[in-house]
Amino acid sequence: MSAAEQTAYLPPQAAADPAPATAVAAAPAANAAAEQEVTDWSPPTLGGNTVRAVDPAQARAEGRSPIIDPGPQSAILTAALGLLLAVAAVLGQFALLVPLIALQGLTAAGWFRLNGMWPARQGIALAFAGALAADAAVLAVEDAYGAGAIVGTLGAWVLLTLVLQLRSQADPDERMYGLMASVASAALAIICTGYLAADTAAVTVGAAAVAVTVFVRALPLPTATSVGVSLAAAAGAGVAVGGLTSVGVGGALLGLVAGVCALTGLRVAAYDYPSKFVHMTAGVALPLAAAAPAVYLIGRVVG
Repeated sequence: MSAAEQTAYLPPQAAADPAPATAVAAAPAANAAAEQEVTDWSPPTLGGNTVRAVDPAQARAEGRSPIIDPGPQSAILTAALGLLLAVAAVLGQFALLVPLIALQGLTAAGWFRLNGMWPARQGIALAFAGALAADAAVLAVEDAYGAGAIVGTLGAWVLLTLVLQLRSQADPDERMYGLMASVASAALAIICTGYLAADTAAVTVGAAAVAVTVFVRALPLPTATSVGVSLAAAAGAGVAVGGLTSVGVGGALLGLVAGVCALTGLRVAAYDYPSKFVHMTAGVALPLAAAAPAVYLIGRVVG
């Protein structure tokens, strides 16, 4: 061990006992290293186009909010994917599969990264396989049994995930954390199949409402105003698109509920200093994924 290493971490000395010259020489180097470490952090922004800014625990200790909204880039992608779902629903279930599978893949990958688990190829593959199995199950049964097919697939995948985690050799805490993340990712990817089981007119209205909600939410407005305007825009989009479909004026309720779900998913994707990768996956997918059950349920009510 060098003299600098021996003296760099000694406690402070009294004034009558000056520190050795080697410690004084080591101090500037240590300070320079600390400054370099600090400058490696990128400052948090509200735009959402950042890498992970700082450790969340340190951010909270410094009084910073752990919330970073995904921002306009994610909003544009979400709006584009929502409009693709809306248009594809008009063309039929098999056309709807294309944007739906993309949504399910983004959901599975984004949830793991949002939880700080990356790479997690096996978990992502398992969740995505569950989503594909749910899609196949819905297509294989009559329309009246679509919800049952989704719930059955979800139950089977929870059991499969549990069995696989029990075989893991990881630490018990890590195993439990991995189990929760895997189950949640699979559940979110599978419930996206609600778009496939729902009435096509409801899918068109709900997906369009989510697209409008997320886009308006990304505009530079005060938070309370932005939320209110977003929900009003969602209801308005529901009325407008509902008038073009069989949903009719019931599209206002469908659009409003889908907008609330979209804002909830957007808020989840913004939590705990997410990275740009999270914004481009979970930030894009979660608003649409969260709205899928509402599109199915409210679509049956207003349809």
